[in-house]
Amino acid sequence: MQWIDFRSDTVTHPTPAMRRAMAEAEVGDDVYGDDPTVLRLEELAADKLGKEAALFVPSGTFGNQLALFTHCRCGDEVIVEDNSHIVWHEAGAAAVIAGAHMRTIEGDNGLMAVDAIERRIRVGDDIHEPRTGLICLENAHGNGRVLPLSAMADTAALAREHGVPVHLDGARVFNAAAHLGCDAREITRHVDSVMACLSKGLAAPIGSILAGSADFIDQARRKRKLLGGGLRQAGVIAAPGILALTEMAARLDEDHRNARYLAEGLAKLPCVDIDPAEVHINLVWFRFNADIDAAELMSALKQAGFLANPPHQGAMRLVTHWQVGRADIDRLLDVMQRVLSD
Repeated sequence: MQWIDFRSDTVTHPTPAMRRAMAEAEVGDDVYGDDPTVLRLEELAADKLGKEAALFVPSGTFGNQLALFTHCRCGDEVIVEDNSHIVWHEAGAAAVIAGAHMRTIEGDNGLMAVDAIERRIRVGDDIHEPRTGLICLENAHGNGRVLPLSAMADTAALAREHGVPVHLDGARVFNAAAHLGCDAREITRHVDSVMACLSKGLAAPIGSILAGSADFIDQARRKRKLLGGGLRQAGVIAAPGILALTEMAARLDEDHRNARYLAEGLAKLPCVDIDPAEVHINLVWFRFNADIDAAELMSALKQAGFLANPPHQGAMRLVTHWQVGRADIDRLLDVMQRVLSD
């Protein structure tokens, strides 16, 4: 069976053009710094993200944790939104790798209030207190919302005032830019470092980018090696990353339009609560306002050829990407209509 997969944009397969690029990629040894395809990818990524330099890393979690490891000293405190990916979905890695402590703030749809951040910045040199080593933002947030540029600017100004660097978990930063109708550099100009995933909606089969100043990336490259992330003939996986940053980043609006189309269809179903206006990118979150038979729903979807993650605590997420079209969405809505109307 040919599955239509709504579980995540991490499930995307490389495009035919990416497969050709992988087969034809010129390679070297990236640890020696002489893989020409990796070098092209890193140069392109640095330009796209508005930073001096960039580093190709195996995954988004690797990139975020490498940023924390590079920015922070052991024992430092990291200010981060409570529902962020770094807190919930990176296996507590900051405590193991960077030896850093997470100081979380409850956000409003992923947005931390600037005054709340300011109250948590450690001022002075009290030996009883950890040092504030880093502030982390996430844009787009995992809840599908995009942070406004004004909030990014306000956080950056506060951080500069206190001499604290800012890292952006920009796993879907190009989605955020597409929603805001701006260049990704307009987002990343407010942060010192950024991680961007190539392997989500951009469809590369593997890899992420960590970008920042040249000095920061030099330090991160050494720490990448320490963590076992040194890559050899990596051009074969860097080549699709180049297409991810060019061809695939340019078409993200299509995924967003499909997500809004899906949200509008879900809003018409019984038992579903969703505001399509709150769907900013390709992540469609909704809640059930009545008890449903989740097992029956998931079984019906699977029998119809759809893969989806089941509801959790009354909420469910469906994700659009380049391998999901309008006809697929219509069929999925038909299945959900039938099950939820029973």
